Amino acid sequence: MRALPAVTGRDEFDVLVVRTDYDDDQAWRDVTAALLEPWGDRQYEAHVHFIDDPAWTGATVDEALNAVRADENLAVVFLADRRTMQAESHALLAVTTLTREECVDEQDYEQLTEFGREFRTVPAGVHDVHANLSIGNLAFEEYAARAHDDPEGIYRSF
Repeated sequence: MRALPAVTGRDEFDVLVVRTDYDDDQAWRDVTAALLEPWGDRQYEAHVHFIDDPAWTGATVDEALNAVRADENLAVVFLADRRTMQAESHALLAVTTLTREECVDEQDYEQLTEFGREFRTVPAGVHDVHANLSIGNLAFEEYAARAHDDPEGIYRSF
């Protein structure tokens, strides 16, 4: 596994979005524009920390998780991978940062990852996921279950 650059300068309330595909700059501009749109019923201002560094090209989920482990305030990281760039919905890959070692026990981890440790979410859902996981209002598995129930496997909203 390769070492990726450290993630620095992220405010604890900022969504972390990592670009891992560099084949389509227009698609990336579309993704970033969608992520910067006001969100939620109250039209909250979007706060996003983008990692747009070609050193991350093709980064795997495990490589990305290894690179962000030091951020104790990060519950989820969003990857803008090839599938994100190619899909009309630009659904990003949401990945939990919680590890087996951080869980109370094996049963706790199994519940958390019942639908996997990752799921896809449309850009409009990124802020909802990040905010609710950050404050413990909802759990990762609740979002993953909702994505699992979607015909395309994408979290869209509750």
